[in-house]
Amino acid sequence: MRENMSEEMLELIAQRFRLLSDPMRLKILHQLQDGEKSVTELVTATGASQPNVSKHLSTLRSHGLVKRRQDGNMAYFSIGATFIFDVCNTVCDSMKDEWQQRHHLLERFGTPV
Repeated sequence: MRENMSEEMLELIAQRFRLLSDPMRLKILHQLQDGEKSVTELVTATGASQPNVSKHLSTLRSHGLVKRRQDGNMAYFSIGATFIFDVCNTVCDSMKDEWQQRHHLLERFGTPV
């Protein structure tokens, strides 16, 4: 982390991480990684209710992580902050490494995996 960060900046960073702490928001972002989708498509892809998906999209949009495009009576959402996938990939890669290390240790000591 950078030195001499103000309390306000630290709070903004913490807010960004809190946004990513919800599994449904991560599902939505994952679905949008391949391109723009409507709310209906996101409901189908995530298995969540329309109100739930809409609530999370509103939160993600208000923080700039997704963008909304209106086409007639249909709303389409896309990624607004592509850096988010760098963050997710970093976390996922570190988790894979940790899981592989644990798996290797368990095998080494004869514990069924």
